[in-house]
Amino acid sequence: MSENKRSVEAANDKYAAEFGDNGELPMPPARRFAVLTCMDARLDPAKFAGLSEGDAHVIRNAGGRASDDAIRSLVISHKLLGTNEWFVIHHTDCGMETFTSEVMGELLEGSLDTANVDETGWSNPNKNGGTVDGKYINWLEISDLETSVLEDVKRIKTSNMVPGDIPVFGYIYNCKSGKLVEVPSATEAGAAS
Repeated sequence: MSENKRSVEAANDKYAAEFGDNGELPMPPARRFAVLTCMDARLDPAKFAGLSEGDAHVIRNAGGRASDDAIRSLVISHKLLGTNEWFVIHHTDCGMETFTSEVMGELLEGSLDTANVDETGWSNPNKNGGTVDGKYINWLEISDLETSVLEDVKRIKTSNMVPGDIPVFGYIYNCKSGKLVEVPSATEAGAAS
């Protein structure tokens, strides 16, 4: 058995033993907001946003980008579960800043194995064949953090499925300090109408 599998199961046993009244939490989030942020393991939205179980929806993907699926989740969060404020939170030192869609497509075409990165960029340790499918995906990479937050807030606000009265706030989480830094242009673009 994998050591990770063993440790996850042991941690869950302990968690379940101390679960208490959490089984009684209602489905809608108590604080009526949602957070869209990155999957980066250094980010803990519960800690940096002061959340407890049942407080808010947290939607995570690579880069915290406003992909079609992220917007789908936000719309469900509002329409079916009553959230009425949303936060888009990107972060410093994001891996999505280290490649382009073209690079990702080429890496996947060369191999499906984990790639390496060094001062010259990304490369495949093996060239044992991959797939061209990665060339047909917009990987939503990031070239400028403030710009990406603004783009994502605008993309959410211009969706025909998003009511104008939902404010969308834009932030960048600083991985060195733990501080959330507002992106004023994004928050302004996300203002409720």
